[in-house]
Amino acid sequence: MATIILVIIYLAFISLGIPDPLLGSAWPAMQPDLNASFGFAGILSMVIAGGTIVSSLASGTLIGRIGTGRITLISCCMTAGALLGFSVAPSTIWLILLAIPLGLGGGAIDASLNHYVAENYKAHHMNWLHCFWGVGATIGPIIISFFISQHHSWRSGYSAVSIIQFSLAVILLVTLPLWKKAAASRGDASHEDAAAAEDVQSTVEGNTVRLFQIKGVKPTLIAFLFYCGVEATVGLWGASYLVGERGITAEKAAGWISLYYGGITAGRFITGFFAMKIHNRILIRWGQVIAIVGGLLLLLPVTGIYLAGLILIGLGLAPIYPGLIHETPARFGRENSAKLIGFQMATAYTGITILPPLFGVIAGQTSIVIFPFIVVAFLVIMLASVEEVNSLLKPQQRNSSQ
Repeated sequence: MATIILVIIYLAFISLGIPDPLLGSAWPAMQPDLNASFGFAGILSMVIAGGTIVSSLASGTLIGRIGTGRITLISCCMTAGALLGFSVAPSTIWLILLAIPLGLGGGAIDASLNHYVAENYKAHHMNWLHCFWGVGATIGPIIISFFISQHHSWRSGYSAVSIIQFSLAVILLVTLPLWKKAAASRGDASHEDAAAAEDVQSTVEGNTVRLFQIKGVKPTLIAFLFYCGVEATVGLWGASYLVGERGITAEKAAGWISLYYGGITAGRFITGFFAMKIHNRILIRWGQVIAIVGGLLLLLPVTGIYLAGLILIGLGLAPIYPGLIHETPARFGRENSAKLIGFQMATAYTGITILPPLFGVIAGQTSIVIFPFIVVAFLVIMLASVEEVNSLLKPQQRNSSQ
């Protein structure tokens, strides 16, 4: 039964990943069709991410009240309905309204399933969980690219993704009793869920200041802010850069963004094996260096090189997010890890909310040519933040490795 639920969770994370890169991949085709401004994609991205922040912070209370299975089912229906609405939206106003349930649904699935896997499965399953998100994020641009090239319609691409989401909702509905049986077999599930809700509430009520005073917490949160900020910025604006600055067609640009997410996916799969022999801190550091090299390659005029840079950025980003989360108990204490991971996820979504729209505003006022410069700047700030944490916590890290 636990294996079946794990398979369902992996499928859910694939479906969670598929919509994430759709907007960026489809925007070069959506913008003229909707007569929207260049930077409007940033506004949509901000609304989606804002909904994700709200639902992820509320997930602890929701888990205690209705359970992980029901949250996942309801959230999947919300995202499926929102994506279907995107496919028929007559104007940008409708897209903004539909972005709200899309973000709320995605955030609830993300936070609740991360919590469930952390509580009920071994650590290596968390690495594969984020790998399966990458599988979905790789598939999304492929779907959009296919429908733009073969049917000249980004709307059909959104419809296809909506059908995938509704199919998962059916699977979740049929298998919903398994979640109840699994909870009953654990016996203490209701207690754990209640504790999770209480934990979130206590964080809000009084422990926030103390947590922020722990050495290394603030630069860690900055690292999460810029990690998800750069990941989302490349995913949202990468295709527009390739079309606007490099002269690549919209369907080919979507295909290359798919390879970028493919780099994240493959990197996380490979990192799972390396992590058996190499410490997380080393994997994180080398990942950041590889991503920066990829960003610098975007500046070069040779087609094959700057396209390879996108893939290198994806490969470099792969070990950073799961590695930083996995390091949280060792760095800041197990008694603080649950609360801090919640803050880390909220900060990461804040990066998604703020940084891609900020780039859209800057690029709209200047030129899309600044894309690689901004990407490299975000990566360097992230590297500096992580290395500051390593420096501050060097004694603890040395002891933990012995």
